[in-house]
Order: sequence, then C-alpha cells, then structure tokens
Amino acid sequence: MVKFWMSLLVLLAQAMLLPAQVNRYYYANTVNSDDIKSVQLFREGFELSNPVLDLGEEGKLILKFDDLSGEVKNYSYTILHCDASWNESFVAQHEYLEGFANNPLTDYARSFNTTFSYVNYRLELPNEQVKFRLSGNYVLVVYEGNKENVVLTRRFYVVEPLVQIEGTVRRATHDAFKGENQEVDFTVYHEKLRINNPREEVKVVLMQNNRWDNAIRDLKPLFIRNNTLVYDYNRENVFPAGNEFRYFDTRSRRINGEGVLETTFYRPYYHVTLIPGEVRANKRYFPYREMNGKFVVESQEMVRDFDVECDYQFVHFSLPLEAPLLGGTVNVFGALSNWNANKSNEMTWNFETGRYELTLLLKQGYYNYLFVYVPQGATTADHVNLEGSFWETENDYQIFVYYRDMAGRYDRLVGYRQLNSKIN
Repeated sequence: MVKFWMSLLVLLAQAMLLPAQVNRYYYANTVNSDDIKSVQLFREGFELSNPVLDLGEEGKLILKFDDLSGEVKNYSYTILHCDASWNESFVAQHEYLEGFANNPLTDYARSFNTTFSYVNYRLELPNEQVKFRLSGNYVLVVYEGNKENVVLTRRFYVVEPLVQIEGTVRRATHDAFKGENQEVDFTVYHEKLRINNPREEVKVVLMQNNRWDNAIRDLKPLFIRNNTLVYDYNRENVFPAGNEFRYFDTRSRRINGEGVLETTFYRPYYHVTLIPGEVRANKRYFPYREMNGKFVVESQEMVRDFDVECDYQFVHFSLPLEAPLLGGTVNVFGALSNWNANKSNEMTWNFETGRYELTLLLKQGYYNYLFVYVPQGATTADHVNLEGSFWETENDYQIFVYYRDMAGRYDRLVGYRQLNSKIN
C-alpha cells in the first residue's frame, strides 16, 4: 500500500512539472523592430570582447543600440536565467537576481550632426538596480511599455570558475589530404568541484566564432580520470574551418575605405557600394587579419563621440554568379546580422545584372561578414559552399562547461575558455 501511494505522489509531481516544461521559452539574439540598429553587448573597455563575466567580479557588460525612429521611447529591461540550451530555467528571478527584476533604460543621447536622426541607448550590467546571484546563461530582454512588446534580446554569460580548461586547435586528424577542417581537443580539470557522474552532470558547448547555429552541444568526455575529463575526439569535435571573413571600412565618407567601391551622397542620405564579391570556394587560401565576424562603430572624421556622431549609410552588397543557387538562400552573415540568417539579411537575385544583391542600413565603422548558403529548411548556415574551407583559417573557439548535479535545478556555468586556431 505504501508503494502505491509513493508511486501516485511521483506521478502527481511529474504531472505538475509538465506544463512548465512544455511552456519554457527558448531565447536567441533577436531584434524585433526595424528601428533598432547596431546592437552590441561586450565587456567594458573592449568592443570586440565576448559578453562573459565571472560571478562577483567588478567588471561590467555594456549594451549599446540605436533607435532610428528619432524618438525617446519608454524602454525597460529584465534579465532571465536560462539552461545550457537557452531555455528559461526553473528558477525564480529573486533567486538569481539581487535587486529589481524590471528597470527603466534611462541612459540615452540623441544623435548629433548626422543625416539620420537616432537615439543611442546605453546600459551597464551589473548596476545599482540589479546584480547576479548565480552563474549560468542569461538573456537580457529590452521591451517597450509592457513585457509583451519585446524589441530585442541579447545572450550573455556569468561564470563561477570552478574548473580549468586546457586545449588546442589543429588540423583535423582524419583530414590529412583535403585539409578543410579544424579539430578542437580539450581537457577539463575539476579539482575544486566534485563530480559524481560526469556523463550525466556535465554539459559542454563548443562554439566557433560565437556562432550558435553550428555549435557542438552533445559532447561527452571520452576519458574520465581522477578530477579530469578528456575530450580528445577525432570526429565529434570537428568544424569546417571556413575562410577568413570578408571586410569593409566605412569610417570615412571622404575617401573609399577597404572593400568600398564608391561612396555617394544621394540627398538626404549616403550610399556605400562595396566591391562586388566573388566565390572563394575554388581559390587558394590567402591569410590576412580580421575580426572573426564582428564589427566596431568608428569614424575617421572629426568626431568626439562615436555613439552619437557616427552616421548611418545604405551599404550595397553584391555577389556575381553564373546562375542563382536553387533550393536555398544566400545571406550576408556575421555580427552585423546578429549571427542569424533570415529575411532581414537575405540577398535577392537580380536577373539583369546576374548578381545576388542586398542593401543594409549600417552605422559607420569597420565590418566583417561572409556570404553563406542556407538550404531550405536548414537551421545551419553553410559557410563553405561560397567561401571555401581551409584548415589554416584563423578562428576563435569558445568552450563552455556546465554542471548540474542530480538534485540541481539549474545549469551552473563552471568554466569558460576561448581558444584560437593560430595560438596554441
């Protein structure tokens, strides 16, 4: 009889959890308004850094974005905790946040001496209103008026550094002849953290250049030793190396920067035509320094504040091909597209010019990007079809180690490390 009641209680508890599990929301980096541009989230002091903080450290994350409506909006923000797969955690906000869950976004400034009128918003995290209690994945949600009217979301990370990660990036073991792939081997040392069942309690996420669409998310340790987890695979930890990112420089309106064919003023706005791209899949690898898909907002004109004095320009991309690619789309891809490939950055085939073409409204600065092919129904952008893949390519790889014991309610982020394919 006791067993019957115990079984009934377990079933009731599972039934109570089911709605929450079904309704958990998945969060990505999104922009839901055409007026919102140039969204950046980085560590204070380095615009190209990843949005990663150690729990309790004095560092800050900086969010910046522009609203091209030109009007000051009633923006507020909230912060949500997520699991390793970016689904909202089963943890109440007061457990992972110290302070207020919802706060107004009050730091803003209007543009000055620009053809486009915009309002630049800025936010520091943590701040006097909100701090972080727990490690893990977090998402910053900015909304207008009420929480249902979300204008943008941005992912960031808070780490409690309890494990040490060491690793290398090299030419893939089983790729000796073609030389198209890179292999990421690494080891996790956890002397400070007791792990009873590593295959169940530890999750590892391996990313290339901060991309989520092609991230490896199901790696289990190949070897388990005393306080050591070894991830030294030959196939499971392999990425197509791709090619160096393309780039263009729009920091000056008086002279054409790198990658720019011409800059023209068609009243009342500036238009920047980039040098037409070319397919690089069948060409030799050529090394050069770039920013692995990121961008910085800058100007070479006499300005004091890049945030409010850099102007917006219509930037025209083109990719000549012999014929359109069937069964998918061609997109301009990188941080300038929030690392997403969707309608907002999808190129259109022009039958008259024999080119894929796209126009984006971008702030003055220095940009990296790729042309990617996205097969219909695919969730991963193919950066090899048009750009080629060479094992010598310089790439950054991010390793995130999450831990949840059998009684845990959330994924703790206990380790983070960035590796570079040129620095081992």
